[in-house]
Amino acid sequence: MRGAADAREPHAGGMTESASGGDLVRWLERLRGPGRQDPAGIERDLAWLAGPNRCLLTADDPRYPPQLAAVPGMPPALFVEGDPDALSRPQVAIVGSRAATAAGRETAFDFAARLAACGFTITSGLAAGIDGQAHRGALAAPGATIAVCGTGLDRVYPAEHRELAARIAAAGCLVSEFPTGTPPRAENFPRRNRLMSGLARGVLVIEAASRSGSLITARLAGEQGREVMAVPGSIHNPLARGCHRLIKDGAALVESVDDALSALGASLSALAPDSVPETGNGAKTPQGALDSDAEMLLNALGFGTAGLDRLVQRTGLSAHSVISKLQLLELEGRVEILAGGRYSRTTARQAR
Repeated sequence: MRGAADAREPHAGGMTESASGGDLVRWLERLRGPGRQDPAGIERDLAWLAGPNRCLLTADDPRYPPQLAAVPGMPPALFVEGDPDALSRPQVAIVGSRAATAAGRETAFDFAARLAACGFTITSGLAAGIDGQAHRGALAAPGATIAVCGTGLDRVYPAEHRELAARIAAAGCLVSEFPTGTPPRAENFPRRNRLMSGLARGVLVIEAASRSGSLITARLAGEQGREVMAVPGSIHNPLARGCHRLIKDGAALVESVDDALSALGASLSALAPDSVPETGNGAKTPQGALDSDAEMLLNALGFGTAGLDRLVQRTGLSAHSVISKLQLLELEGRVEILAGGRYSRTTARQAR
């Protein structure tokens, strides 16, 4: 192991080894366990922290997220890759089944994209299924997203999310309380879950079986004073049972982004004053007049229903543009949002 006196140059974003050489090493020793001698592990941590846009964010750093500092039992330091300031911004955690249905994955993508467009950072756990789709939806908005990991940040779990993890670090951050080299042990994930709920204003559960780790996250959110929300599903879908149980126990029933915003005590105008679409010359589009993109979007919607990702595919517009146009069309009564984040045209009678 390189000696503690071998000072490293500070880099942007957080704590590195100080000129005296001791502070960072002492923090790393503390995180690896009191009295535990692991010089190889400390050296691995230091090597990882020397990389770009990486830091150890300690509890005495003014950028340590204040919402975490107020919760008992939170970690004294966090490994971060990306922008550590993202951790203090308003967040919604979206969680659910790894073995999600196609409808569940689409719902997670749509909710994440729309909430990101409203100004929320989307937090999830980088897992397969709902988590991955929540991250992708936020990135498509385009918006910020945070992945709370149950491993050391030198590992990506699952491995197939390596590219997704890199995109998350560029648009938000990856965060973990676990030192480098920590593998994906089962006991790590409840600890990760309480960090995920602690960072967020609320937790939205989309598809969870009756014995799901997402229910642990929801329980922890309630204990931490966060809003708990759940999307209902078919009574024939086993992955809806956990959500239905949460709703029976008092979670907010969420069928649309407006429901989520209401539960969170937020509003579109307060979070995203610039989300009202504009015409090309910067003027607000007058009600009754549709620009070419909005017309194309209505034509792509047809007279059926479609989710956000399908509308992006049909129109070739960015997810951010589709969301903005849908918000305009919804305000004008031309489009309505249905359960599961799908959209349909309103009928002429409804529009009147």
